Amino acid sequence: MLNPDPLRMAGQSAAPVLNIAHRGARAFAPENTLAAFEKAKTFGCQMFEMDVRMCKDEELVVHHDEQLTRCTDVGAKFPDRSTYAVSDFNYDELSILDAGSWYVEQLALLPSQRQSFLQTLTDEELARFVSAEDRAFYASGEIRIPTLKQTLELAERTGMMVNIELKTQPELHPGLAEAVVKLVERMGMEHRVLISSFDHAQLVNVRKLTKIIATAVLTGGRIENPVAYLQSLDADAYNPDCYNDCDSAGIRKLNLVGISAVREASHAVNVWTCNNKDDMQVLIAAGVSGLISDFPNRVRDVLMV
Repeated sequence: MLNPDPLRMAGQSAAPVLNIAHRGARAFAPENTLAAFEKAKTFGCQMFEMDVRMCKDEELVVHHDEQLTRCTDVGAKFPDRSTYAVSDFNYDELSILDAGSWYVEQLALLPSQRQSFLQTLTDEELARFVSAEDRAFYASGEIRIPTLKQTLELAERTGMMVNIELKTQPELHPGLAEAVVKLVERMGMEHRVLISSFDHAQLVNVRKLTKIIATAVLTGGRIENPVAYLQSLDADAYNPDCYNDCDSAGIRKLNLVGISAVREASHAVNVWTCNNKDDMQVLIAAGVSGLISDFPNRVRDVLMV
């Protein structure tokens, strides 16, 4: 592994905790859009996280779900399609989809009826961070699914780092890791990008292609010896689910296992997705180097205490 560069400094004990916006500041803007990434900057986020897929004609696009139905108007624009998978659409088709109106429609619902990540959004937060102009823009039909190139250009323009999560469909697009690395290198952003994936074979592919771009082991389950596992992949960071267990009442419990060991080994620990201020404080005390949150305003508040 190379010596830590500015991106990898989060793995060092003296570095500040990174405020990482999950899919952009998605509590306050349509997720995985340029609007959400721009909104993250307003909260002082040093990094935003986003998801990359390859569409039918192999353009790299930013979208979390395999299906387009939750966050776009694909059903209205293409009512006769038998499938709404990202991989079944070319970029020209994706580029006409409205990727913003769904968010405004969610805000019109009672909190208990919204998508889960929006259920704790308070009236005060909504009033402070989503203006009437924001709502009008999000509902205008002008919000689009961005390409990775457009997203990296925004990151460069705003001075933010980027956590790219590879959403793999290896049977359809085995060249995803290679395409992402080539684009990052072509744009000269190797030191501003962290590549993560639940498919750890993709991290191996990335490391074969580059010794510079940082990689992160993304996991929703416990890894018995995360330090040894990271070293086996020559990975720089450990990105675990911060809630990895439940108590006897079924309430989610914080997962603190392995954090101190990974940090002592000079690797970063960026936990997802934490939206509760009390839990953020516990995780910071445990030594995490980054908090990935839908509510970067709450992370900012906790870090300012």
